[in-house]
Amino acid sequence: MKSNRPAPVPRARAGEPFARQGQYRLPEDVARRVHFGHPWVFRDAFGSRTISEPTGAVVDLMAGNREFLARGFVDQEHAIAVRILSRNATEPVHPGAGTIAARFARAVQLRGLLLGGDRPGDPRPGALRLFSGESEGLPGVNVDRYGDFVVVQWFSSGALPWRDELYQAINTTLKPRGIYEQQRLRPLAGQAPPEPAVRATGEEAPMEIVVEEAGCRFGIDVTAPLGVGFFPDLRHGRDAVAARAPGRRVCNLFSYTGAFSVRAAKAGATEIVAVDTAAKAHARARRNYELSGLDPARMEQVTGDARKALEKFASRGRRFDLVVCDPPTFAHGQAAGNTFSVARDLGELAAACLAVLEPNGLLAFSSNSTRLAAADVDRAVAEGAALSRTEVRIVERCGLPSDHPVAPGFPEGNYLKFVLAVRL
Repeated sequence: MKSNRPAPVPRARAGEPFARQGQYRLPEDVARRVHFGHPWVFRDAFGSRTISEPTGAVVDLMAGNREFLARGFVDQEHAIAVRILSRNATEPVHPGAGTIAARFARAVQLRGLLLGGDRPGDPRPGALRLFSGESEGLPGVNVDRYGDFVVVQWFSSGALPWRDELYQAINTTLKPRGIYEQQRLRPLAGQAPPEPAVRATGEEAPMEIVVEEAGCRFGIDVTAPLGVGFFPDLRHGRDAVAARAPGRRVCNLFSYTGAFSVRAAKAGATEIVAVDTAAKAHARARRNYELSGLDPARMEQVTGDARKALEKFASRGRRFDLVVCDPPTFAHGQAAGNTFSVARDLGELAAACLAVLEPNGLLAFSSNSTRLAAADVDRAVAEGAALSRTEVRIVERCGLPSDHPVAPGFPEGNYLKFVLAVRL
């Protein structure tokens, strides 16, 4: 009778070098991280040994004692050489096995339990993350829902063999009108230019999809190469700003399409000043005002570099009661070579914000850089206070909402840092 038991994981014989095809041993520190749930193994962890399998192939990772540790897929085109699919030696993870489909269905069910909905698998927020691949079982993939459409972002070519299984699961579980995909693949040679999202299955999306949040409405473009124009991960930060906006003068820096501006205005802010380098972003912010039943003429829009705008406000004695500062990791100013770097310039930016803030005013300070820890953001606020000769206290912190779950062994997944500080 044929046995249904899985074949045992091969072990090296005494005196035999550990270099079997499809098996790679990890250094102790890397093995420990993988054991605790980290989904990435970088190329340099393998030392002088070259991974011979092609992109998308599944390989086994072994601990120093030659015991099975994890199974993952190869990406020959990325600094992350292997992304973990399973830590169970008997679990089938090959494309078509149904494991990824089951993980996606479980992720959607979790959103329904946490966020509610009219029916299972139909959470209430109009814009939310349905599947965080690094923490929910298919690293290199994120799935977001905007209204009746789904956008899938691919960050690793190695995950593409599971594409059909994932899309079938999305259609079976959610029945969206259409699925759009965006391949944000980063080659070893550097950052590839972003490509527009393209329709993968279902209907073609309209040029504008409208989603709602806390009584406000926002226009979404699911095909936009740089982002749809709305960030579900900042939901708690927007809630915090809206709760404190009534009766306050608000300055929204790096305002993009105006999500903070709209939420603050809808909550009752007396003045909104939005600063961004892109005139197109301001146009979309005005549209979001209109969609939310607000008068765009009541929002002052400044097109230009945030630091220069702050300098001008300070020199003219203009002050605000609430300053929102959510810079991208890199932001380009008007002057040639005037590039803002979060890692380098965050403290000086905090100082400039505090210089235009009234006593007892609030600074909403945020960073989504994975290179910065929460302590780094605190340090930037402290540096800003020292440079501006003010005293501040952090009174609230906001993290990722529950539709962005993070494996506890994956600190990079907890990337969003949002603090609310009061100037004394």
